[in-house]
Order: sequence, then structure tokens, then C-alpha cells
Amino acid sequence: MSERNTGPLWGGRFSSSPAEAFERLNASIPFDVRLAPYDIEGSIAHARMLGETGIVRREESEELVRGLRAVLKEVESGRFSWTLEDEDVHTAVERWLREIVGDVALKLHTGRSRNDQVALDLHLFVRDAAGSIRGALLDAMHALVEVAEAHGGLILPGYTHLQRAQPILLSHHLLAHFRAFERDLERLDAAREAANVSPLGAAALGGTPHPIEPALTAEALGMRPLVNSLDAVSERDFALDLLYACAVLGVHLSRLGEEWVLWTSSEFGFATLDDAYSSGSSIMPQKKNPDAYELMRGKAGRLIGNLNALLVTLKSLPLGYSKDLQEDKEPLFDSVDSVLGVLAVLPEMLRTASFDGNRMQEAAGGFALATELADYLAARGVPFREAHRAVGQLVRRCEEAGISLEDAPDEELAAAHPALADLPRDLLTPEGSVANKKSPGSTSSGSVERQLRRAREFLANQIPD
Repeated sequence: MSERNTGPLWGGRFSSSPAEAFERLNASIPFDVRLAPYDIEGSIAHARMLGETGIVRREESEELVRGLRAVLKEVESGRFSWTLEDEDVHTAVERWLREIVGDVALKLHTGRSRNDQVALDLHLFVRDAAGSIRGALLDAMHALVEVAEAHGGLILPGYTHLQRAQPILLSHHLLAHFRAFERDLERLDAAREAANVSPLGAAALGGTPHPIEPALTAEALGMRPLVNSLDAVSERDFALDLLYACAVLGVHLSRLGEEWVLWTSSEFGFATLDDAYSSGSSIMPQKKNPDAYELMRGKAGRLIGNLNALLVTLKSLPLGYSKDLQEDKEPLFDSVDSVLGVLAVLPEMLRTASFDGNRMQEAAGGFALATELADYLAARGVPFREAHRAVGQLVRRCEEAGISLEDAPDEELAAAHPALADLPRDLLTPEGSVANKKSPGSTSSGSVERQLRRAREFLANQIPD
């Protein structure tokens, strides 16, 4: 190999090699090496297009494809290696390719820039990652439905302001998280669709004089072709879309995790985690900590931070490639890895947990039933404001007397409002409160069964990646 063809592709302009400290700062290879499979996939499509358009000879195109497939095997086997001098994954792949097929590898870069090349790698990564997260999230959604079905009759208090509010079915509560995850799927699908555009053909930013056919490479990759070459190398909206989807999903996972941290505490005592998903204390032998749920809660912060980091990086960049865009990968990789790590444990954590139905039902009674009395009065023509005040006064008197609403004597109910004299006493139970709900989407058993049926149908209609 001739000396003039070694070193960085851009080295001809310079009379000396990069300083070692700058070389370390400038290199993206330590982290973007994970893009190697996508870089090779894009290069195979590009090499074929070069042959089909006659930019290189057909046999040269075939030799490039053969060599790239050989490099891919090295990547898949774990034998692929790189050095800091490679600078980035594209250079490392081309170096390996040249070792396999010789100087014909130097023609692979014809009609292409690292600008559109790295953009393509990231598009392919995001498309793949969105699909992987989608599949993992569907596993968690299946688990939510299974747990909801297995514990359909359990009642617990719903909360507002972290104060007991009204009795609800546990299955209704779990299906609320299912609905949030459905919206997360929509965001992941949108991110995958946004990523499914090939920027190849943009070259550095203004296109290329070579008679390339971007539609051919896009079709080979199952993507749509670019529309504007400058936009193609400049935009990272698709990466923001995935980071946003991960951040919102992280918030949803954090809220679920916070509830389980509360539910498994001694103060609540609603649920117990399987030992396989708990940890202990180095000093307190009695401890059984919900670390996985706490980590689920904690990772939301870094997911939000990663989205913010790329937004701030992009906010002042002029159109065209700037080295700042090298900073798009690590936040993206971190968010994808964090979300997949959480979703890997969530389904079995849900399936293997146990519930204390008696503790939950006891907490769902008492003054959490007060709204039933106000609604009972309103249904009999009492203005709700008047009903609300009468029941509020009744609650205060019961508190002063040290009794619950369920134990309030008939004369106390009638004293609060005459219309309460005929109150069916079974309404003042968690079961009666739940059964009394009539509105669509409510917590009554019939409504929740319809929600479960819808959830099962939704999951059955999902096409696996």
C-alpha cells in the first residue's frame, strides 16, 4: 500500500500528524464503534449502487460487497478491532476492508462523505433501537395485563395529593399504566418512521457530481430517499424524537416505580417483591429494598438530561455538519441502553410480586368512601355543593367521635342530611363504591373488563419486529 493512501482521508491538506491530545479529543471511535454493523450495511448498499450506476466497475462493486460482508463477520464475531488512529468507525471499517480486498477499497468513498455516512449510520441505529424498545415495552404491557387479570378483584385506594381518595380496582390502576405505555408506543413508532430516511447522496452538504442514485441505496435499506442534501446532513430531529420518546417513557416508568416503592414499604404494605428483584442492606439484616424500582425512578433524570443535552447542542448550529454533532451519539446510546435495561427486568418484577388484598381493602375504606355519600345525595336532587358540605361536616363529626364512615350510626347519617336516612349500607364499602361507578372508563368491574378486553385485543394486533 502506498504511503500517500495511509492516515486520515483528509491528511493530504496537512504537513504534520494531529497532536496526540487533539487526536484523543477528536476521535469518536471509542463510542461510535457500536455503529459498525450499520456502517457496513450502508456501505454495502452504497457499493452496489456504485456498480449499478457504472461509477465503479461491476466486478469492483461485487468485490467491495464481498469484503464488507467479511468485515461484518469480524464485527459479529467480536474480532473487529480498532485503534485511536482510525478516528471514527467509518475509517476503521475501510481499513479492515482494504486489508481484505486491497486498494479497490479506496473507491468505496466515491460520491459519499463522512457527513452523509454518519447520518445514515445514526438513522439506521435509531430505527433499530426504536424497534427494540418497542418490543421490550410490549413485554411489559403483556405483564401488566396478566397481573391485572390475575388479581381482578383486589381493591386499593386511589390517591390524589398522596391522600386516600376513592376505592379503585387494582386492575384499573394497572391498566392506567398500560394506557400510558400505549402512547409511548406511538412516540416510538413516530421516531422509527422519522429515522427511516436515507441521507446518502447528500455527500458533504451539497450533493456530488458523480451520477449516483440515492433512491437505489434508500430502497436497498428499506428507507425513503433524501429530499434536500443540506438538511440531510444537518438534521438530528429523528434522534431527538427517540430521545423524547425515551424521556417520556422514563417518566412513566418512574411514576410506576415510585408507586411500587410506596406499596412495598411497611407504611403501605400493599405488595411484596420477589427476592430475585430485591436487595438488602450491608448493615441492617431485616432490609428488603426495592432497588430495581428505585433505579427505574432514578434513570428518568438521565433520560431527560440526554434529551436536553442534544437539544442544547443543536440549538445554535448553522446548517451543515459541525463537529458538535459528534456529541449526538453518547446521549442516544445511553438513553437506549438505560431504557432497555429497565424494561428487561420490569415484566418479571410485575409477574412475581404478591399483594396483600386485606391490607389494600382496609386502606380503601373509611373516609375514602365520602364521595359516595355526596354522589348519592346529588343523584336524589340535592345540589352537589350542598351535598359536599353536608358530607364534609359528617366526616368531621366522625373524626371527632373516632369512628369511620362505615360505622356511622343511621341517626348520624340522617342528621347530616335527611336523604341519607335511606342510604343502602353496602354503598359504604369499598366493593359497593367500586360497583356503583357507571361512567365509561371507570373502575367498576364491567368497565375494567371492557378495558382488559381492549388491551388484550391491542396486544394481539401488534406485529413483532
